[in-house]
Amino acid sequence: MAQQHLEPPTDSPAGLMSGDALAGYLRAQATEFLRSLRQHRENGTDAGTTARAKPRTESRAESRDVSRAGDNGSGESVDAARALRRSARRISGTLHTFRPLLDAEWSEGMRPELAWLSGTLAREHAYAARLERLIGALNRLSGAAGFPAQTAQDTGAPAKGSLTVGAAKAGALLDRQLTLARTRAHSAALQALGSSRFHAVADSVAVLASEVPLTPAAATADLRPLAAAATDRLTDAVAALPLVTAGHPYNAEALVHGLSADTAPHPQDAPWHQVRLLLRLHRYACEVLYGEDAPIDVRLLRAGQALNRHRDAAEAAAAAASAARTPRIAPATAYALGVLHADQRHEVEAARFAFQQNWQKETVRTP
Repeated sequence: MAQQHLEPPTDSPAGLMSGDALAGYLRAQATEFLRSLRQHRENGTDAGTTARAKPRTESRAESRDVSRAGDNGSGESVDAARALRRSARRISGTLHTFRPLLDAEWSEGMRPELAWLSGTLAREHAYAARLERLIGALNRLSGAAGFPAQTAQDTGAPAKGSLTVGAAKAGALLDRQLTLARTRAHSAALQALGSSRFHAVADSVAVLASEVPLTPAAATADLRPLAAAATDRLTDAVAALPLVTAGHPYNAEALVHGLSADTAPHPQDAPWHQVRLLLRLHRYACEVLYGEDAPIDVRLLRAGQALNRHRDAAEAAAAAASAARTPRIAPATAYALGVLHADQRHEVEAARFAFQQNWQKETVRTP
């Protein structure tokens, strides 16, 4: 299979290829990090204060208004946390790609801390999205529209379009497990944001917003070779993927050790997850080089979306398999979880096929 080469645009001004572009990008992301942190603290505090200060003698209309204000504050806090993660990922990825132009000790110390912060803040959202995905899949497989907990008490013959007892209990089990995991992730995120470790990260980012520790050679260095190296790592990783297998409708090797008691991630998934991370680094490198004027590569955009679906389906399948290992569950519940696991592994294969189809297309850019 011919290897696809990513050709960066060549019509960008030469002045944007120096170390000044790297410093400007890092300062911008650090400023966005601090802005998102301030919004997260303000909205989180306002929502909590509103909920605690709600008077007992208020009218129902006033209660609805206060509740709506709290929901808005909570939603804004979630958006701020998402922006915080986005900035942390971009700073960390940029430090990795362009590390020869940055102070080595400072860069190597910052990257793992930013990765810790981004991962900690992402878990709560990941558990919520995973539960929504699995419940939606249960309803789709059953031809139902309701939440499984709503039909869990129905022990008679299910009407057309409703969940069976096994599917309803499977949904209730997943809801309990993933909601508990989400609650713990939320507590861990709050604890992380109040820790001395996080304050040290925030202080380092605040310094970065005003002063980027570049090496003396960065002022005259060309950023394009380092960005090209990130692109080469991506193309090499994609070349190592079994794209021929992904182009076929059936992947028998995916069933190997399917009933193993080993809870490790599926062995076929790791290379695809690595390509997803490398594609993200490639995108960040393009942002450094070309800023807001960077054209959108539609092929890579769709390939990235396919890899995101691949990750989500793989993690959902793992959650279904984990729930099926719960001791003393009913056979019907275990069967429903097995069907759900198979459905999500099918979604994994579909995402790989979509990536294969998009990657082999010619590059199409939009201004």
